[in-house]
Amino acid sequence: MIFPRLLRKVKQRFEDPIEALRKRGVVVGERVAIQSGVIIDHSHGCHIKIGDDVTLAPRVHILAHDASTKRFLNYTKLGKVSIGNRVFIGAGSILLPGVSIGDDVIVGAGSVVVHDIPSASVAAGNPAKVICSLDQFLEKRKKEMEIYPCFGEEYTAHGNATPEKTREMNEAMIDGFGFIV
Repeated sequence: MIFPRLLRKVKQRFEDPIEALRKRGVVVGERVAIQSGVIIDHSHGCHIKIGDDVTLAPRVHILAHDASTKRFLNYTKLGKVSIGNRVFIGAGSILLPGVSIGDDVIVGAGSVVVHDIPSASVAAGNPAKVICSLDQFLEKRKKEMEIYPCFGEEYTAHGNATPEKTREMNEAMIDGFGFIV
């Protein structure tokens, strides 16, 4: 007979991370990609909403509480966090309580989001600030794609890139840059 505690641990280990978030009260949309090391406020997930087509890059932290006052005032501040649709949150970014991110937004890696980010924008920094519109950012990248090499599926891990493909890609990159599907 398997012990109940051990069985629970085994089930938790193989549980779908999206379903685990939903069980904790996080509202999670469709086609959400959560990469390794992401931390979504474990004790206050019920105050977090994540829209459709969202990517949370590695080590993103989403906090709906600020316990800095707990020891002094015996209370913890809470704040709802809302992430819109078609949002990319870059690696190592931190979203603090009370922020809202609109639709069609890119948050740069390492950003600390302390204020709302409007729709159709790109924000970066600590604290994160809007640096351009999404259209301006995409136009800039399109121009770069005319200069830098673009690589297909056969160069990706999913495409089983060979060591030769990797070497070829590294040699072809101009000033160390390129684009991949």
